[in-house]
Formats: sequence, C-alpha cells, structure tokens
Amino acid sequence: MPRIDVEKAIEELTLGEKVALTAGKDFWHTASIPRLNIPALRMSDGPNGVRGTRFFNGIPAACFPCATALGATWDAELLSQVGNLMGEEAIAKGTHVVLGPTINVQRSPLGGRGFESFSEDGVLSGTLAGHFCKAMQDKGVAATLKHFVCNDQEHERMAVSSILTNRALREIYLMPFQLAMRICRTQCVMTAYNKINGTHVSENKAIIDDILRKEWGWEGVIMSDWFGTYSTSDAIIAGLDIEMPGKTRWRGEALAHAVSSNKVAQYQLDERVRNVLNLVNWVEPLGIPEDAPEKALNRPEDQALMRRAAAESVVLMKNEGNILPLKKDGSLLVIGPNAKLSAYCGGGSASLAPYYTVSPLQGVSAKSKGDVKFSQGVYSHKELPLLGPLLKTADGKPGFTFKVYNEHPESGTDREVVDELHLLESSGFLMDYVNPKIKSMTYYVDMEGSFTPEESGVYDFGVTVVGTGRLLIDDDVVVDNTKNQKQGSAFFGTATIEERGTKELNAGQTYKVVFQFGSAPTSDLDTRGIVAFGPGGFRFGASKQDSQEELIARAVEQAKSAEQVVIFAGLTLEWETEGHDREHMDLPPGQR
Repeated sequence: MPRIDVEKAIEELTLGEKVALTAGKDFWHTASIPRLNIPALRMSDGPNGVRGTRFFNGIPAACFPCATALGATWDAELLSQVGNLMGEEAIAKGTHVVLGPTINVQRSPLGGRGFESFSEDGVLSGTLAGHFCKAMQDKGVAATLKHFVCNDQEHERMAVSSILTNRALREIYLMPFQLAMRICRTQCVMTAYNKINGTHVSENKAIIDDILRKEWGWEGVIMSDWFGTYSTSDAIIAGLDIEMPGKTRWRGEALAHAVSSNKVAQYQLDERVRNVLNLVNWVEPLGIPEDAPEKALNRPEDQALMRRAAAESVVLMKNEGNILPLKKDGSLLVIGPNAKLSAYCGGGSASLAPYYTVSPLQGVSAKSKGDVKFSQGVYSHKELPLLGPLLKTADGKPGFTFKVYNEHPESGTDREVVDELHLLESSGFLMDYVNPKIKSMTYYVDMEGSFTPEESGVYDFGVTVVGTGRLLIDDDVVVDNTKNQKQGSAFFGTATIEERGTKELNAGQTYKVVFQFGSAPTSDLDTRGIVAFGPGGFRFGASKQDSQEELIARAVEQAKSAEQVVIFAGLTLEWETEGHDREHMDLPPGQR
C-alpha cells in the first residue's frame, strides 16, 4: 500500500471513519478505511514472545526467557540480539506492533506479573528496554512500552489508585520509561489499568499529555491496555489515541455524539487520528498485508540464541563445597515437582505455545553419561496437572478431539459438528476463537480421548471453566461444574474454582474420557465487576492420589544410593500469573 498523506486523509475522513480509527476492530487489529487505502494494523502480545492472534490453539512461537531472567544478564548487547529476533518473529506472525516490553518497577516479589519486568532497578530496566526496543524497531516493527505507569499489582488492578508524591513518580516509576526513550523513541506506549492519585491513567491528562507528550516530546501512539478505557471524552482529551480491544465500549456512537455536542473538539479527535495514521505510515515498509498468514520460524540459530540467553540469565547464589560442576559420569537422582515440567513462562498475556520445550529432567538426562533416575518427592500443583497430554485419540495420536456444536449435548436433536480440532493441551482460553458456523455466543464442545494409567489407585480429576463443564469416564460423571459455581482466579480471574472428583482406576486398563463444555453464557456464575473475555475457557486435569510423606520417604531412600542429587523446585505459571498476586512468599505446599 502507498504511504498515506496524513493531512489530506484527515480532511477526507468522515466523522464516523475518524471515530472508527480510534478503537480496535477486534481483539488484535485496528480499524481499516478501504476507500482511503488505510489498512488495519495487527498487534500481538510480546512479553515472552510474539504469540500472534490466537490465545487458543495458536501457531507456535519462539518463547524467550522472561524479562526478569533477561534483566539478570545485565547485557545490553544480548538484549539487542533478542529484540532483533523478536522483530523477525513479529514479521513471521504478520504483526506490525508488539505489545512489549513491560518495564514497570517491581516493589514486591508477590506481584502476579513481576516476571514480565526486567528489574526493580529503574536504570537497569530502562537501559535494557531501550536497547531491546531499538533492535526491534530497526526491523521495522513497532515496540510498545508498557504499562504507563505505576502498574505493579494485579489485585483490583482496574480500580486501585496508586497514591504517590511527584518525586516518587518521577524518580522511581517514570524513570525506566524515560531512560528507555532516550535510547529508542518507541512508536507506542500502553497505559496502565490503575489510577494515579485518583484518576485512571488512560484519562489522566497530567500523565499522558503533560509529561509524556509535552515534557518528553514524544509523538507516538498511546493505546489503552485491554479493556482499560473508562471514559469517552476524558480519555480523548487526555490523549488516548486507541481504545483496545474492539468492539469499542467507549467510542463509536458515544464519541461521535461527544464531538457533535462539542464535548470533544474536532481538533482533539484529529490529533488522535493523526497519531494512528502516522503509525500506519511508520510500519508501511514492512509490507505486511492485512490478515497476513501466521508462520513459524524455529531456526537453529534462533534456538541457539534463546539457549544462550537462558544460560546467561542463570545466577549461581552459592557453590558450597565446590559441588558444581556435576560429574557427567556419576549416577544422578533428579527430584522435584518441576523436574518433569517445562516451566517456560508465566501466565496471562505472556503465555504462548513454544516451538518445543525441554524439561529439566530431559535436559539433565541428555547431558549425563551416568545413570539418571527420577523421584517425584512432592506434588505442588495449584490445580491438577493437565490430562490432555496423557490422552490418546481413536487413531492412537497423543491428545484428544475437540468437536464444536451449536446444540446442547442433551438437546435430543441430531447435533451437527461445526468444527473439529485435534488438541494436546487440555486448557484453552477461547476469547479469540472464531467460527462462522457458530450461531451465537452460546455453543458446546465435546472433547474426547482415552486414558491408560500406568499405576493403579484412586485418581483425582479437576475441572475449571469460564462456562460450564462435566468430565465423564466410561460414561460416569466424575466432575460436574455446571451448577452452584464459585469464583476462582484462573483465566484473568473470570473462571470458577477447580471442582474435583475421584475415581479408582486400574493400571493398563483403557478408559474413555469425555469432557463436555458449555461456553460462557451457560454459566450461572455472578460476573458483575469482571471483564468478560468472549466465549470463555476450559481446563481439565488429573493426578493419582499419593501421600506426600510416602513420596518424600521414597525420594530420601533413592537418594542414599545416588552419587549426586539435583532438586528442581519453585513456581509455575499457575502461581505467577497475570490476574492475581501471590498472597505470601512461601513455596507451594509440599516444598516448604
């Protein structure tokens, strides 16, 4: 597409078209105006990697070490290399704007999104972010500094007001943004959910106009965090260019009416539109078409860079008795709940489907020349481990089938399958799942696979939903999460708590597992005050019941005969995630 003559376009745009440009078209795209050759732009989350446009069943992407790990490298050159690759990953996903990096100052280790930020040190955060963004923008992809500003807790994040002095604001919280912009004038800034001294940032003129635009002389696009717009006129006047996501809640007819009634001046709307059009021109050299296909790169040189970045981020706190390095030819016992897990990212906006994962146990086993054994030690899951990877489809593939219907399972009519997928992960957030054959927001999914346990015993099964769900084993209902639902913290705080049931299973026997899911409108959960994310989400898991004491005793006994013992403990995305903060510093139960 040719570059836009911005001032001419502003003259030719109708009021309705101008208003449309100030809000998202959908979850990940801005609006387009075809008659004036103004294309839509694609955005994608970028804290851990460029996910693309699909939370659910997305195209795999490069999963980088989290920002806190990268911060521990203190290596600006390495961050430039990572930013360079992030830009290439964005282009592969057809993305014009990456929604990152996060550079909020972390004042407590309990913050749910702390892992997304580089450091509690504003100078380190700003310096690394600046080099990261410069390298990404050198590839032609727009970077987004977020969340501007004082967004350092998840609890009541849309309502909380950060009360602080001007000195604290400038010397602590604004510092990383200011330093980053001295190195790289990012094309975008995302406002924070919270208030500052009583006024939401997305409509806080003193913050986003007086400081960011006028004092710092920054001229890029200011967008809201997703559903982080709280007004029509105030936000426009303060300088918020784009309300995300679409469909709009605060612009549209409300903004057109505000302009017509002179609550918002025409020149103020034009300023917002001008910034959007300038961004369109800035990313135009990428040549990414609208609705571009999403591709995976997964090149050997990229894998090597990510391994090096991960290695450089490791900090050895102590090496008592020179126990390290381990002897490659010595026998080794690997213990711990995180040994078999690939805890590659935190939860929320940072989550994505990586190209591949290597668990600590797999990595140690591949490098060791001696005998490697594993002992669980303890379980420390918050919700039961996902069952999906343990299931098999009818043709023997790992995972399960995912069949979508418009009709309820007990409707008594011939149900038509409107979509069928093969999935491995039994957790899915359906907010960006789209199927033109679905008649309304109310639909149903049957997920089916077979499970053959390796050990006999009593197994726990769990179901968490944004919607409703039932888990059946050999046609017996084991978990019913359809009535009397209770609010939980999963899926950005929109889901139920995990409902559990038990069933005794025999080793080597194959059982049919069916999970029946109903989308969000089928739920009776009280959702007042909760941001709705479309048709909902699901999660189902399972684990054999075991005594923690017996597991620990077994690990101790095995350790007696091992030359070397390595324990993998800590947290996972269940414990550190967007949407809620940790309540205390303790390790998960069983690890304490």
